[in-house]
Amino acid sequence: MERIALNGDLELSRIVYGMWRLADDNDRSEANVRAKIEACLEQGITSFDQADIYGDYESQRVLGQALKAAPELRDRIEIVSKADIALISDKFPDRRTKHYDTGRAHIMASVDASLAEMGLDYLDLLLIHRPDPLMDHRETGAVLDELVTTGKVRAVGVSNFRLFDWTLLQSAMRTPLVTNQIELSLMNSEPFRNGDVAFLQERDISPMAWSPLAGGALFDQSQQPILNRLKEIGAEQGVDVTAVAIGWLLHHPAKIIPVLGTNNLERISRISDATKVTLDRETWFELYELGNGVEVP
Repeated sequence: MERIALNGDLELSRIVYGMWRLADDNDRSEANVRAKIEACLEQGITSFDQADIYGDYESQRVLGQALKAAPELRDRIEIVSKADIALISDKFPDRRTKHYDTGRAHIMASVDASLAEMGLDYLDLLLIHRPDPLMDHRETGAVLDELVTTGKVRAVGVSNFRLFDWTLLQSAMRTPLVTNQIELSLMNSEPFRNGDVAFLQERDISPMAWSPLAGGALFDQSQQPILNRLKEIGAEQGVDVTAVAIGWLLHHPAKIIPVLGTNNLERISRISDATKVTLDRETWFELYELGNGVEVP
């Protein structure tokens, strides 16, 4: 599988396996988690997306149990995590309100917890999970620089940032931000029009795309026209509709990195089918129009 260089030191696989539902699986055994990782590795998918809050603060621990039982896996994979969302949770009984915290203490505590839960010496990539209206960009920039300098993380980026959020934070940093993980799919293609993708593409920075299947909305019967067309293209190319929808993102010259998650081993084993999909320009625009519900101007 193609690999995408985020900086001079770090590469991710072209498709990333998302682990936000890892703790939702009825089988959270070390063997089952390892089977998911191995199914990805067999396809060249080496990058795994986590966050401190996933699974009500449980997903990283579930992954960590598998990694601690099979430490040899660590050198074969890249682990992405995120920080700054503070959920209301039984694990934080004194917390009154869901909020964001990009202060030094919170980010450091989050990274240290992530490393401990997953049994890691470092994260490959840390993302600020959401723009924080109270962000002190100098404080946040300084702690991100410190995390890279001390080796706790290899690279840093953001998630769900607009271009002005990006430039504000980057202005206070020595370390370059290497990606922005944004919501992007056939059903949510606004980042192609609002400048989010263009901003990154101009800088040769690959966006990561979360919810690339629109949270399952693509498969809703109300989306019959686009679903039927995806099925037609899939039948022609010997893949399923998921592969076509992800292939549509892979076709874009910005080198988008989709983050795709499922707990089903059979589906995991077919994730890389998306790299087999070929689309000409008119077919790409046909799907774009079906996703938007309107013809391009």
